[in-house]
Amino acid sequence: MKDRYDIVVVGAGPAGSMATKHAALGGADVLLIEKKAEIGAPLRCAEGVSKRRLKEVGIEPDPMWISSEIRGTIMRTVGGSYLKVDESWKDGEVGYVLNRHLFDKFVAEQAAEAGADVVVRAACTGVIRDNTGRISGVRVTHMGETKEIGCDCIVAADGFESQVARWAGIDTSLSLNDIDSCIQYTMVDVDIVQDYCEFILGSVSPGGYVWIFPKGKHSANVGLGIQGTKIEPGRGPKYYLDKFIESDPRLKNGSIVNIAAGMVSLCPGLESAAEDGIVLVGDAARVIDPMTGGGIYHALMTGMHAGETLAECYLKKDYSKESFKPYEEVWRGKIMKELQRNWKIKEKFVDMDDRTIDELIEVASHAEMEKVRVDDMVKVVKERCPDIVSLYK
Repeated sequence: MKDRYDIVVVGAGPAGSMATKHAALGGADVLLIEKKAEIGAPLRCAEGVSKRRLKEVGIEPDPMWISSEIRGTIMRTVGGSYLKVDESWKDGEVGYVLNRHLFDKFVAEQAAEAGADVVVRAACTGVIRDNTGRISGVRVTHMGETKEIGCDCIVAADGFESQVARWAGIDTSLSLNDIDSCIQYTMVDVDIVQDYCEFILGSVSPGGYVWIFPKGKHSANVGLGIQGTKIEPGRGPKYYLDKFIESDPRLKNGSIVNIAAGMVSLCPGLESAAEDGIVLVGDAARVIDPMTGGGIYHALMTGMHAGETLAECYLKKDYSKESFKPYEEVWRGKIMKELQRNWKIKEKFVDMDDRTIDELIEVASHAEMEKVRVDDMVKVVKERCPDIVSLYK
């Protein structure tokens, strides 16, 4: 590492690597640091992403980091209702289950190939300001040695915890309503549908859902998320996941080869994802989908547009909050309405009982919809279940 860069990016997940890549392509001297010893490990993600979304951010699929190709989605309820959505539906979402370990490395390699310095086992331990209060660098501990690195701008890509944002004075705090506590097992020797992602809704995962994402022959990511307010003593995510697996004959005899756990933010984005000298991307900016908990596309997209904006800032030598407006406008224009809508739906969904969820999926499964989108499903529910809708206004 040198003593100074134009931009320092903290966190080598998809958001940080994309921001690094696009800023470096614009000529900026960029350092990407990752506190872990290996990019992409340990896994903390269900690993699903749509084909359409990958294309939007300019990433061509590579069999090296694809575990499974997905034809559609199956939604099931505790009561037995069942909705299957596949590529035969107009706009039916198809995609991939990734090998995130290899995918994250792939994106970081692209950042390095664009001219950035990439350093692992390098933890950011503080934000430095000059005597005028302007951000002027970061404090980094690498292989036991702590040093100060000067820069004009920091990109906070350090995920849910985002200490960098807090050190810079940005409030990223969340209420328990907007946090899901998650656990996931990677399992082998399981008997599941290989080309569909499954979601099981209801009391099996209070305030959330169970997911089963195929990872290849007889292998899958099986996990769940529980809203923070729904966790009771002795009944956390592991309790519910173990109980679900034991109840499902397809899974109960499988073996667990990896365990991942963590928190997911489910709020509709921050009021501001940038201040003078700092930009937030990915989960640090709270752009995870509040309804699904999905965030790979959101990370890639915010990282890409942040990097493009930073390339312009580099040319102008202006890293003020005002100069970051193009980034804010682009990402908000693409997903803000969706985040706000899905947050409102999430707020209603988390308090629904099994009977209500069962009825909603049953209605949706028999509806004639041109497209399977949240808007269309909400419209159908309003038309066919006005009594349920009235309860949650």
